[in-house]
Amino acid sequence: MPIASLRQVEKSFGVRRVLDGVNLTLMTGERVGLVGNNGSGKTTLARILAGLDAPDAGEVVLRRDAAIAYLEQEPRLPPGLTALEAVLAGLGQWSAARARYDAATAGLEQATGSAAVDALVAEQAAAAAEIERCGGWGRAAEAESYLARLGVRDPSAATERLSGGERRRVALAALLARRPDLAVLDEPTNHLDVAAIEWLERHLAEDYSGAVLLITHDRYILDRVCTRTFEVDRGTVYAYDGGFGAYLEAKAERMAHAQRTEANRQNFLRRELEWLRRQPKARTTKQTARVNRAEAELAKSGPPRERRVELSLEAARSGKTILELRGVTLELGRVLVRDFTLALNQGERIGVVGPNGSGKTTLLRSIAGELAPTAGEVVRGKHTAIAYLDQNRSGLDDGRSVYDNIAERRRGLDLGGGHPLDIARYLERFLFDPSAYAQKVGSLSGGERARVALAVLLSGASNLVLLDEPTNDLDVATLGAVEEMLLEFAGAAIIVTHDRWFLDRVATSILAFEGDGKVVRHHGNYSDYLERLAETEAAAEPQPSARPARAPAKSGAPVARRGLSSAERRELDGILGKIEAAETEVQELEARLGDPAVYSGGGDKVTELVRKLDEARQRAAALVARWEDLEQRSADAGA
Repeated sequence: MPIASLRQVEKSFGVRRVLDGVNLTLMTGERVGLVGNNGSGKTTLARILAGLDAPDAGEVVLRRDAAIAYLEQEPRLPPGLTALEAVLAGLGQWSAARARYDAATAGLEQATGSAAVDALVAEQAAAAAEIERCGGWGRAAEAESYLARLGVRDPSAATERLSGGERRRVALAALLARRPDLAVLDEPTNHLDVAAIEWLERHLAEDYSGAVLLITHDRYILDRVCTRTFEVDRGTVYAYDGGFGAYLEAKAERMAHAQRTEANRQNFLRRELEWLRRQPKARTTKQTARVNRAEAELAKSGPPRERRVELSLEAARSGKTILELRGVTLELGRVLVRDFTLALNQGERIGVVGPNGSGKTTLLRSIAGELAPTAGEVVRGKHTAIAYLDQNRSGLDDGRSVYDNIAERRRGLDLGGGHPLDIARYLERFLFDPSAYAQKVGSLSGGERARVALAVLLSGASNLVLLDEPTNDLDVATLGAVEEMLLEFAGAAIIVTHDRWFLDRVATSILAFEGDGKVVRHHGNYSDYLERLAETEAAAEPQPSARPARAPAKSGAPVARRGLSSAERRELDGILGKIEAAETEVQELEARLGDPAVYSGGGDKVTELVRKLDEARQRAAALVARWEDLEQRSADAGA
């Protein structure tokens, strides 16, 4: 059943047509990825669907009573509330009923007289019934859980004190807690660490019941969550079945078809022109028709060539040493890095992962020379030239134009070979039209600002590149260009990013922040790192008791199926009782989280209960899996 449709929608900004007769339909419960280059109109389309902007022409048709929620890139939270209160405030009728219940409960503590007590008890009961109708007491626990999963450590923090990244995480938790019929998520993975992104990916794919329109550069989420993909390209929206991988294949076929069509058109023109050159000046009616047809084909333009960012990084001359960290300890109120040693060689690309606030940015700042280590030594080579892209793009002057931000570095750019490159031509490589050169950097979109930061970063030679969240706000095509640039770079790179696809393509090793100041280097890309973690966790699990080796079966004799040892038979006899106990524990913890009184004890208590519930569910699942294995082996042996 359709939940939202656009019919012949048009939208322009000045002379630029962003959406040109767009038709699309979103179905109830489906997951759709929205991709396209920065500035192509993805956010405009999303805002029109969410009812925040009106189209210049066309029609937006929504299912009656459909609830639509939109996650903005720069969300605004209500002041005077805590993070948890901001999430609960979005629950509408549930929040109103909870406020009524709390007011009635508080009134009962001071009420005198049977009539007043009876009225408050009736109000309390009515409010409790409304809470149950709106999803039950567990909605508060769910909101607390979302905040914890998304990396909001202190649900009691005032919204005014939250950083930009924390505000986005609170806004995302509030949207998920509302459970809208259509969730429009604009770059939801920005400012999330890898663990939070992986949880969000599972939640959207498996648990969320509404429809989702997802604008993101995270290609793993696009591939694993989305069942369809929309691409915005030059005002047109193309629809493809499947996730990111299927979209790439289908788009390649569409472009190949367009190229074949253009090649056939060019061949026709060539034949017609050859015929025209051979004919006498006198024309018959039939000949005139051929001339007119050739002229009509000449008037047609071929398929527009897709503009792509052109990135190249000039490698400066490098000495024997690029970078060494010798017993480095970093403290900012607490120990972030403890006694860490690292030697970085030419050609290495290290991806840095870990929870938000664990110290990844602090490490880059120390390497860049902005922050002295608490202990130990950061040794940069004699010829080490560092190019540093920080998370806030602070190297840009928001009050100056795009052109001036580049020109103040160098009037002429020499990007190798001793051939100077004009700044205007240099900006064309980053898809800036001449009309954008005079635009103030502070007025740019996130993606445009990121491209200016890249242009500044790449305007000089370096042999050590430090990138702090370089993938934020970049479109998929630009991300691919950054990846190719790093793969071809002769120097070394250290990259802090939550983009798993990026790490799988680029990283030669992973630097993992594991807590309490422990930083460990793992060789290989991100998938190799995950595989090694899984192997380590599997090895740490208790193994079944070893069985004595059996004598090999005689030749020709049937091989007996592997049965259960006596210890395993005893384990099978008692495992159902353990499963029942584990499931009872899960039910008890769920009931405690459903009790409204638990939320009067502060956020720490609720967070601890959520953690215990997760652990109890994992134990119950592990016991069920073990029982199924033992039961199957017992049945096989008896067959």
